[in-house]
Amino acid sequence: MSLLSRLRLVTVDVTGTLIAYRGQLGDYYCTAARSAGLPCPGYARMHQAFKAAYADMTAKHPCFGHASRMPDHRWWRTCVRDSFLRAGHEYDDATFERIFGQIYAAFGSPAPYSVFPDARPFLRWLRGEGIMAGVVTNADCRYRDVVLPALGLNQGSEWDFGVFSGVAGVEKPDRRIYEMALEAAGGVAPEEALHIGDSMSKDYAPARAVGMHALLLDRFGTADAERWRRSGAVVLPDLVSAREWLIRDPPAAHGGTDNAWAEE
Repeated sequence: MSLLSRLRLVTVDVTGTLIAYRGQLGDYYCTAARSAGLPCPGYARMHQAFKAAYADMTAKHPCFGHASRMPDHRWWRTCVRDSFLRAGHEYDDATFERIFGQIYAAFGSPAPYSVFPDARPFLRWLRGEGIMAGVVTNADCRYRDVVLPALGLNQGSEWDFGVFSGVAGVEKPDRRIYEMALEAAGGVAPEEALHIGDSMSKDYAPARAVGMHALLLDRFGTADAERWRRSGAVVLPDLVSAREWLIRDPPAAHGGTDNAWAEE
């Protein structure tokens, strides 16, 4: 019996699973600064500064400020300003607002993203098989309201429901975000659900901890993929392979082992 025949729900991560960034995040920050006629550090330096600023903001105000009732616009303004400061650039308020406005608008649009060509067919195939498709992602409401629809990934045709951390108030790797997904699907049992993502610590581990099936995508040839496989995880290159794996009879191991989720 194939795994597909035993599933009622498949949840999917978004960035790295359904969509990808066009270029690096640092590119957009530097472009915004230069469009204002101002210098910007190198793209790589800007990207590393953003990663540090984002991690700090996530620790202080998780879920894009949900718990502290910080508007996501303010959350991102603080994160972006700190990113530039960490990269060695400080701008006066008026100049920064111009730069930030361009960055915030860009990432609230489809411009910085591309959809993997197998994403839409895979989601539609699932729903055509009578399986619910849910989105589980660490993102604010703009993913739900603007970005995904603008990219042609629509609720009702590609996915049935979404759990967005900035709206739900829970973010990966907290297992509760997966429990919320099971509840949103109508109380689906964990053993009747599969999660697909690209992070061991944020996707595979917490989904398995809840009791869901899980698999990882390695779209970019990450150096960690072989370690993931050795730990017992199913690691596939794309959603075409995921579809083939789901209909295989019997499927390969899909549970993994407990030591699979200790590290990303």
